Amino acid sequence: MHMPPLETARLLIRPFVLTDLDAIHQILDVESGDCGDDAVRLMQAKHQRQQWLAWSVLNYSALANLHQPPYGDRAIVLRASGELIGACGFAPVMLPFAQLPAFRPIGAAPADPARNTHEMGLYWEVSPRHQRRGYATEAATALIQYAFITLNLQRIVANTNYDNAASLGVMRKLGMAIQRNPLPEPPYLQIVGVLEYNSVLSGSGG
Repeated sequence: MHMPPLETARLLIRPFVLTDLDAIHQILDVESGDCGDDAVRLMQAKHQRQQWLAWSVLNYSALANLHQPPYGDRAIVLRASGELIGACGFAPVMLPFAQLPAFRPIGAAPADPARNTHEMGLYWEVSPRHQRRGYATEAATALIQYAFITLNLQRIVANTNYDNAASLGVMRKLGMAIQRNPLPEPPYLQIVGVLEYNSVLSGSGG
C-alpha cells in the first residue's frame, strides 16, 4: 500500500527524498540541541541521519511490496515556499496500554504490570522556527483522516512525556482523550492521547 502525498490548506505531507538530508538534519539534530556545539557529535549525528534517511526512503517501497501499513516518517513541507519544516508519520507502538483506563473494560483495575499490546501511533515534529502556527495540528489531522478513511483504522494513539506541554496541546486540538499512566512503571509510558474513529464520527473528542 503506497501512501500518496497529502495536501492541506498550507502543507504538503510527502515521502522523504535523499536530497532532504541537510534540511531534516538541521531540524531533528541541530535545532533539537542534543549535540550542542560539538563539531564531532554533529558530524556523527549527520552521518546517522543520512543512514536513517536512506532507510526511510527504502522503507516506503519495502512495506508497500509486503502489503504492510505505511509506517514511517514523512516530510512536512510548506506548499507556498517548498520549505521542509518538520516530520510526521505513523509508527507501530508496543506498550502496556492496559494500565490506562481507555484500554480497559469499565470498572476494571489496572493490570500491574500489564503486558504489552500493539497500537498504531502518530508522530509529529516541527522546527522551532515554525512552531506556534498550527502546523503540527494541521499535519496530524491529515494523517488521522487518512488513517480513518483510507486505512479503515478504528483507533490511533500518540504518546509523550508529562512535561511536553506542546505535544499535549496538539493532542487536545486533535480531540484526543488524554490518558495518564497511574503507575510509576514503565518510565517511558507517561501520557497517551487516544482518538477513536467513533468519537470523530460523533464530533466528540477527549
